Amino acid sequence: MGIKKLSGVVLLAMIMIGCVPKQQPPATVEPVPPTQPTPPPEPEPEPGQTVPQPPKLVTLDWPATVQPLVAQMVQADGVSAGSVLLVDNVKNSTNGSLQSAKATSAIVQSLASNKTFTLVSSQQLSVAKQTLGLSAEDSLGSRSKAIGIARYVGAQYVLYSNAEGDVKAPELQMQLMLVQTGEIIWSGNANVAH
Repeated sequence: MGIKKLSGVVLLAMIMIGCVPKQQPPATVEPVPPTQPTPPPEPEPEPGQTVPQPPKLVTLDWPATVQPLVAQMVQADGVSAGSVLLVDNVKNSTNGSLQSAKATSAIVQSLASNKTFTLVSSQQLSVAKQTLGLSAEDSLGSRSKAIGIARYVGAQYVLYSNAEGDVKAPELQMQLMLVQTGEIIWSGNANVAH
């Protein structure tokens, strides 16, 4: 090999060595904590300005409403003392949310203390609904469902109740139906007491 070639190889090697990047230690990255957006401060009410109050819950006195209706019903023509009565859940047809379970409970308690009827228990009703393929929450709103269940549990009467109108001052309507014929033998209504 000639000096020229050797110096060319050395020069080439030197160029290549200079071209090879040297290993540097990895750079350390400091994590930046995430910034939480600060919510805008709530405006302070100006002096003399009133803060709106949340709506008040209306308390309805279901027992005071249903007791006079039950008293009328048990005196109606065609009511046989000692008969079996199936009480349907109170249906809410008002313009808002209503605690209809409390209304149904008040009706059941009023009827139980009156002792004119033997009431179908909630357990009997649940078993009957399950046997007939209905869900436990299913209302008896359909008259044919009510008659089918009433016959299954041996009831002679079905009591339907419906709350309607303005939810703050609803009206309760009740109807007593004779299971054998489907005839409404008594109906009554009253404004729900507060």
